[in-house]
Amino acid sequence: MPGGVRPAGADAHVVGSPVPAVSVTYARNGRSTRSNELGMRPMQERAYERRGEQYLLIKSPPASGKSRALMFIALDKLHNQGLKQAIIVVPEKSIGASFNDEPLTKFGFWADWIVAPRWNLCNSPGTDGGKVNSVGAFLAGDDKVLVCTHSTFRFAVDRFGVEAFDDRLIAVDEFHHVSASPDNRLGLHLGQFIGRNRVHLLAMTGSYFRGDAEAVLAPQDEAKFDTVTYTYYEQLNGYEYLKQLDIGYFFYSGSYADDILKVLNPAEKTIVHIPSVNSRESTKDKVREVEHIIEELGDWQGSDPVTGFQLVKTPSGRVLRIADLVDDDASRRDRVSAALKDSTQKNNRDHVDIIIALGMAKEGFDWIWCEHALTVGYRSSLTEIVQIIGRATRDAPGKARARFSNLIAAPDASDEAVNEAVNDTLKAIAASLLMEQVLAPRFNFTPKNPNGVPVEGFDYGEEGYGREKCNVGFNHETGQFQIEIKGLAEPKSKEAARICREDLNEVIAAFVQDKTAITRGLFDDELVPEELTQVRLGKIIKDKYPELDDADQEAVRQHTIAALNLTQQAKQIALGAGSSDGEPSANTALIDGVRKFAMDVRELDIDLIDRINPFGEAYAILAKAMSEASLKEVAAAIAAKHTTLTPEEAKDLAIRAVKFKKERGRLPSISSTDAWEKRMAEGAAAFVRFKDEGRYE
Repeated sequence: MPGGVRPAGADAHVVGSPVPAVSVTYARNGRSTRSNELGMRPMQERAYERRGEQYLLIKSPPASGKSRALMFIALDKLHNQGLKQAIIVVPEKSIGASFNDEPLTKFGFWADWIVAPRWNLCNSPGTDGGKVNSVGAFLAGDDKVLVCTHSTFRFAVDRFGVEAFDDRLIAVDEFHHVSASPDNRLGLHLGQFIGRNRVHLLAMTGSYFRGDAEAVLAPQDEAKFDTVTYTYYEQLNGYEYLKQLDIGYFFYSGSYADDILKVLNPAEKTIVHIPSVNSRESTKDKVREVEHIIEELGDWQGSDPVTGFQLVKTPSGRVLRIADLVDDDASRRDRVSAALKDSTQKNNRDHVDIIIALGMAKEGFDWIWCEHALTVGYRSSLTEIVQIIGRATRDAPGKARARFSNLIAAPDASDEAVNEAVNDTLKAIAASLLMEQVLAPRFNFTPKNPNGVPVEGFDYGEEGYGREKCNVGFNHETGQFQIEIKGLAEPKSKEAARICREDLNEVIAAFVQDKTAITRGLFDDELVPEELTQVRLGKIIKDKYPELDDADQEAVRQHTIAALNLTQQAKQIALGAGSSDGEPSANTALIDGVRKFAMDVRELDIDLIDRINPFGEAYAILAKAMSEASLKEVAAAIAAKHTTLTPEEAKDLAIRAVKFKKERGRLPSISSTDAWEKRMAEGAAAFVRFKDEGRYE
């Protein structure tokens, strides 16, 4: 299909198979939307139970109620824990509206949330400089709650010093904007607050990992936080209406606007994010791109005089209401933006049909009716993708399915930017792998115990629990696996246990974004999987958690690769057991897939898991969806940069060879028929050679 979108073998009017494909279905048990006697939904209740913690981190997906959870906790700290004031810090002004007054007593709580208008600085005019004066006046007064942007807060701390905020709650929304890097002022200030130990900190995020893979907090600071985790699985499984979430990647050539209707269904409520003007997907004329999309949708009928929405009549006769947030005319754009924020229209499904944006309508943007988030070009980070997907995962009446589609320009050897195209492809695959992990239930792994007993509350399938097998249990209430693995290393320290319990997705994010790992996993025909699962992942963990000893680093590595590979293998089984269009057969497909994989291999052990290429399933889908020519272009571009064994890789392999000798009583053999043993022997020989050459300090 030259010149347009290639929807992987689908008919022109049908959305094709994603690249890579993620399709998750949920039970719709309604649990996550029900409130208790205090008006708290399950995530909020879970967070409120930890309200006494000085340092609290809430990791929870969009639409799970983090803003209101903060209100409950802040009110308790102000009324019952002796704190003077609460300062709410948000990344941009538009998100400040999430912390407007709320009549919480109306729903059973013992106090209302009230922010005096003068102290919601996100709503006030003026520059950060003037608003810093307002922060100073607030600190000197008796009012209880202030809302401001990250920027205003940074300037205020610079001017007044951290000691001015003693005995106060500082709540940071969208915490992934923080970084442990010395260049990140907000991260630097938070480190100073923790060092002084005179404030309470509440951090909230829907995507704790940063898009640039930079650590969010220094390890010694992160260890002080108590974590409340509410997973995507718990959230979506507990919805009342939304049952299915699909994530798809599509490759196109030519201009994306020409055939955008191959993926944009006018009948779905959609947010379209056009590419940045600096990206290779952009035509460099953003206004014309919007006009082109509107022309593809139908005949322009003018604009609504009240909202500023564009009115477009489709060939079927329906009139679409389109919000253009790309318009360079500030007055028109502000009118459209104000219409989208109109609280009186929040529950009106017909208020708007399609929103076209560039830098807006992402983080914190709330449109419950959104069914499709369509993004052109790879975004700047994994975090941004998670935030965009979150725009479509709100629950709403009649909304049974939501999807995210990413249009990516296919690599072309005639294009000077072929390497950039290859990088975008790899990033898109990494994002898909990570989202599969984020959307899956949580994993809790334990070593196989011949004297083990079933864990209460877990369903072990039709066969039940058996001491002779590696058991797979699932708790339908909490959305969590309990899986026994033979030979699994257990974490010894409290921090390593916390990482295995709370942060496996953060480790996986670092791994799938590692260019060496993903390029070799996808395109190296001579790859021995253990080079990735043991050596490369081991190095990433060593760099990420240097404070852990070798045994704990190995335990984190084993838990990480088990979570990643079990999800990938289960996905393959679930899709294979689905309908002819490749969709899972039931909302238990992933659970059944994990169980079936464990049964098929008879005994689930860590060595077997290490021998699985974690990128194998992604390549299988990529090979089906990308044209053969484009796939060859990607492989060729990567092969051109392939290097032989580096001194660092040789050293890692030599360390594994020493461990092999301790376990087997002999060194790995260069002539072994086992590919991993042979690779360790090659690495050990290369290490000796590099050492003789003086390549190590």
